[in-house]
Amino acid sequence: MTERLGDAPIEEQHRAMMNAIARALDEMFNGEQSAPRIKGLPDNRKTGFVLLVFPFDEIDPGGKNRCNFISNGADRRDIVALFKEMIARFEGQPEMKGSA
Repeated sequence: MTERLGDAPIEEQHRAMMNAIARALDEMFNGEQSAPRIKGLPDNRKTGFVLLVFPFDEIDPGGKNRCNFISNGADRRDIVALFKEMIARFEGQPEMKGSA
């Protein structure tokens, strides 16, 4: 089975805002390198990001959650690997109490 990140396009109610945020973040992190990509030319950006947007009132521990996803062009396989690594780290950390 092919791994898919996200099972549907960004919900229309979030599309314009998420695209604007993605453009702004890319420009902030990558400056002039954030210019639109031209197919066949190297991508000189140094910083990638992922933006996840989800409704608080629909979080379901059973896994039927809707999450809108956008990045600044990262390969989905790399994002899947990143998510797996982050989950492993989160699950491996003991519950922390108190404040820093």
